[in-house]
Amino acid sequence: MTRSEQFQNAAFLWQEHRDAEFPASLRGVEIEDIDMVLLDADTAGCASTWINNGGTLDPQRRRILQTRVADLERVIPQISDPSGHRYYQRLHQLALLISGALDTK
Repeated sequence: MTRSEQFQNAAFLWQEHRDAEFPASLRGVEIEDIDMVLLDADTAGCASTWINNGGTLDPQRRRILQTRVADLERVIPQISDPSGHRYYQRLHQLALLISGALDTK
């Protein structure tokens, strides 16, 4: 996948994520001591910054994104609500796409 394709795919997933409603069943919930709202907000903040900066992230946001990718991998298997599972699966896919694009730069 070219960098341009990565960017387009990430922009598409980002728009889908922005259009999706946060799963009510996960509001105020922690899984493995990870606050689900903050997990969403941190990951979304990195995605938004990456897209708005034309595919770049500062070192601090890179670290946050890597931490949140690992957190997503821990919590997703434990989400039983189908809409919540889809919501966080898409967020994870977006985070992985951005991480991969950062690694190929």
